[in-house]
Amino acid sequence: MLPWECRVIYFFTICVVPRRNALANDHAWCALGETLKRLDKWNTYCVLVMPDHVHLLAAPLERELSVAAFLKWLKRWFNELYALPHQCCWQSGGFDRLLRTSESIHEKWNYIRENPVRAGLVEHWKQFLRNADPQRWHEQMPYNSSRV
Repeated sequence: MLPWECRVIYFFTICVVPRRNALANDHAWCALGETLKRLDKWNTYCVLVMPDHVHLLAAPLERELSVAAFLKWLKRWFNELYALPHQCCWQSGGFDRLLRTSESIHEKWNYIRENPVRAGLVEHWKQFLRNADPQRWHEQMPYNSSRV
């Protein structure tokens, strides 16, 4: 068990279903930014938006805050600002992992930043921000998707 005095940081992944290009555009990015501002009882340290999912490193300001509530309000408030494509919705719940050590935080940071490389969107993670072209994402997705 994690000692009470230790700060907690969570790794989150939330996905759209069906898995398709639903988030690869500036409007979705801006909606997520506004949503995270509203979640003012959480610090967000890292955000990566992929075409069909979002990764976050975030920490509650108060240890007792609910992860389930964080995910619920993130999805609800995001949906108020952004219309997911027809027949898309957020997957129920989400993946969350309590990160217990600085080593695990570093591992998840590396996992997040390498995600666009593993997906074949860029050759090096540093290219992702410079080449964040939604049309290129659409063309490279391994499943049938439509441009948002």
